[in-house]
Amino acid sequence: MIPLKRLVATVVLLLTVSMNLLAQQAASQEIEMADRLREDGKIWVVVGVIALIFAGIVLYLVRLDSKISKLEKKIH
Repeated sequence: MIPLKRLVATVVLLLTVSMNLLAQQAASQEIEMADRLREDGKIWVVVGVIALIFAGIVLYLVRLDSKISKLEKKIH
């Protein structure tokens, strides 16, 4: 049986090597969609939508936290 530490080290090593290979492969390819969005000026629409989604998630989590805090105070 293979010791757990050795198995974990092997898996981490293999994942690290594969990530490095994928990073090199992606760097050699050009991303046409991003270039086209920049040319058309639509990249700011994409950035805006992502920012709105992120702000919505943050707002939801803040409200959820306040509701949970109220319930915790009510229980105690």
